[in-house]
Amino acid sequence: MTHALPSLAVVVLAAGKGTRMRSPLAKVLHPLAGCPLIAHVLKAVQPLKPRHLVTVVGHQAEAARRVCEPYGACCVVQEPQLGTGHAVVQTKALLQDFDGDVLVLCGDVPLLSTATMRRLLDAHRQQQAALTMLTTCLDDPTGYGRIMRNDRGDVVGIVEERDATTCQKAVCEINGGVYCIQASFLFAALLRVGRHNAQNEQYLTDVVGLAAADGRPIAHLATEPEEVLGVNTPADLARLETLLRNRRGNEPS
Repeated sequence: MTHALPSLAVVVLAAGKGTRMRSPLAKVLHPLAGCPLIAHVLKAVQPLKPRHLVTVVGHQAEAARRVCEPYGACCVVQEPQLGTGHAVVQTKALLQDFDGDVLVLCGDVPLLSTATMRRLLDAHRQQQAALTMLTTCLDDPTGYGRIMRNDRGDVVGIVEERDATTCQKAVCEINGGVYCIQASFLFAALLRVGRHNAQNEQYLTDVVGLAAADGRPIAHLATEPEEVLGVNTPADLARLETLLRNRRGNEPS
């Protein structure tokens, strides 16, 4: 007897203004190789054929909606913007009857490939995890959340840069910001996430610590750094433009 795989919902976080871009344009709307950043993400998601594709928009919501809806995305507005966990909460009404896996990713990570997302989903389902995350190691992890492990090497949480101690900042394994989470666990856990941190925000990353504390299985998939590079500054955008051009140049014709 074969068992059907759990159905998939995809949530793309795209509400931020991106103040470090020093531009009036919302960050996910900045063009990369002729397309808005978020369009690259939505194109990569489409082959997964999710039952639900939801983008969480905020700054310049209507302009973002016009980009997202042609890709089959349903947009929800996060206002005010109180963190990544709070952003995911905005999708609860749309997903209240959904009982599969939720893939959560950011709209400013345009080099994340469909193949890597498939591998993440496969790892999540093969290991029957409550939560599976994408990780990578950086020579300079400044600015990224650090992966915390216990003495056995099990993931026990993620600490954001602003909340990290000097010792924790020395960790080079970072959070890639891409998660596959059982829907039933995700929304129940978010009810338990507060805003007691340096940003006064509801962090989605706190769900990892809650899964560990509950003894739920956590899995991870390591990937190449360029797959999880985000865009925060014009310099980041220029760097990713070069990386994308090189990647396309190396693809077989």
